[in-house]
Amino acid sequence: MRLGFGLIALLAALAIVAVLAKKQTGAVRMATPPAATSTTDATVRAQSQQIQQQVREQVDALMQQPRSLPDDAQ
Repeated sequence: MRLGFGLIALLAALAIVAVLAKKQTGAVRMATPPAATSTTDATVRAQSQQIQQQVREQVDALMQQPRSLPDDAQ
């Protein structure tokens, strides 16, 4: 009788672990992003170049502004 309950408990635990493992692998599959196409690569590259150009322009504009001298130097 004890052996029967032990076996049933073991099978129930294995079934629970199997269900949880299946859910976990399904969640990993859903988390993977879809394959990138060449159009998205081109869009990302264009956005990156645009951001780089904006940063260059901002740095150039900041470099053109005269720096104020501290009160001690005047």
